[in-house]
Amino acid sequence: MFKIIVVENYDEASREAFKVMKEVIDSNERPVLGLATGSTPIGLYKKMMADHKTGTSYKKCITFNLDEYIGLPKTHEQTYYTFMHDNLFNGLDIPEENIHIPVGDSANVPAECIKYEEAMKEYHIDIQLLGIGGNGHIGFNEPGTPFDTLTHIVDLQEKTRQDNARFFEHIDEVPTQAITMGIATIMKSKKVLLIATGENKADAIYGMIKGPVSEACPASALQNHNDVVVIVDKAAASKL
Repeated sequence: MFKIIVVENYDEASREAFKVMKEVIDSNERPVLGLATGSTPIGLYKKMMADHKTGTSYKKCITFNLDEYIGLPKTHEQTYYTFMHDNLFNGLDIPEENIHIPVGDSANVPAECIKYEEAMKEYHIDIQLLGIGGNGHIGFNEPGTPFDTLTHIVDLQEKTRQDNARFFEHIDEVPTQAITMGIATIMKSKKVLLIATGENKADAIYGMIKGPVSEACPASALQNHNDVVVIVDKAAASKL
């Protein structure tokens, strides 16, 4: 079930997303947050850090990140471990032991996938934050990903690597694989919060909400979730 909130711009989208996130944090004794990387959540994360500066403690939160590159050392400037610390965790008081990010520099990545999925079983993600790719991907679950996948290794499509090449000195440095929560993993969360802005997301948003439930648009799986808040600007909502 979708609750769709249409806003004017990215700043307003971040503001509305913060309200949803804050309500979940305030109403749970031990909130479990599923978090995402990329440019989409940065505005929300800034609002969370500003909220902490006013005196709100985030110590009780437990976090699980959607994905991580495989093959980069954890402290590499382009890992999602680094991104999350630079853009959120360094500005909050969440204890490091409450922060969970897939380990992409392990000698046994398949075992890390199983371990990550097992760790999530001890909790129940209260809210899973998502962006959406222009092709409808969520996490690194590209079109064609079966809906029953759990945390797994994914070969990054060439387009995804080219999109991410701007963050590296050369495309050869862009990892070819990542660990990602699977679609079935995402669907286990109690609430999903998806943010999308820009006309380039309009087709994906249409496919997610109005299109057939199909592996061709991974986000369409969310039609089968009972609590999804979609925050879109007018450009991203233009085809609804």
